[in-house]
Amino acid sequence: MISEKMRQALNEQINKEMYSGYLYMAMSAHCNDQGLEGFAHWYMVQYHEEMFHAMKIYEYLLDQGSKPVLLAIEKPQESWDSPMDVLKATLEHEKVVTASIHSLMRQAEEENDYASRIFLQWYVTEQVEEEKNAADIITRMEISMGSNGPGLYMLDRELKSRPVTIPTSFVGPLGAED
Repeated sequence: MISEKMRQALNEQINKEMYSGYLYMAMSAHCNDQGLEGFAHWYMVQYHEEMFHAMKIYEYLLDQGSKPVLLAIEKPQESWDSPMDVLKATLEHEKVVTASIHSLMRQAEEENDYASRIFLQWYVTEQVEEEKNAADIITRMEISMGSNGPGLYMLDRELKSRPVTIPTSFVGPLGAED
C-alpha cells in the first residue's frame, strides 16, 4: 500500500503523461499540416509512448490498492514556427517531465517506499532516453540542414520509419498483444 501523498503525486503524473501524449498529438497534427509526414509519424509514436507511460502508472496504482483519479488535461499549444521549434519544444518538455519523475523518486525515497522507488526507476531510465532522442534529432537537423532546407526532406523520411515498440491498445493488461 502506498501513502495518500504518493497516490496523489502518481495521479498527477498520470495527468502529466497524458498531457505529454496530447502535446505530441498536437505536434503530429501540426507536422501533418506542414506536409511533414515523417515528423507527424514520429510524434504519433511519441503519443503512444506517453499514453503507455500513463497507463503503467494507472495499473501500478491499482496494483497498490489505490484508486487512480483522472484530472483535466490542459490544452496544448497547436502550432510552431518551424520544425526546429517543434523539436526544441519537445526537448524542453521532456526536461520538465524528467524533473517531475525525479521529484516522485525523491518522495519515494523520503517515504521509504521501496516498491515505488523500484517502479519509478523505469521512468528515470526512460527519461534519459527521451531527452537523448530529442537532442539527437536536433543535433542531426542542425548539422545537416539548419532549421529548413533540402536535408529536411531526408530527415522527415527517416523519422517516418520509426517503429512502434510499445503496445498501442489500452484494452486489457499492458503488454498484451494488439
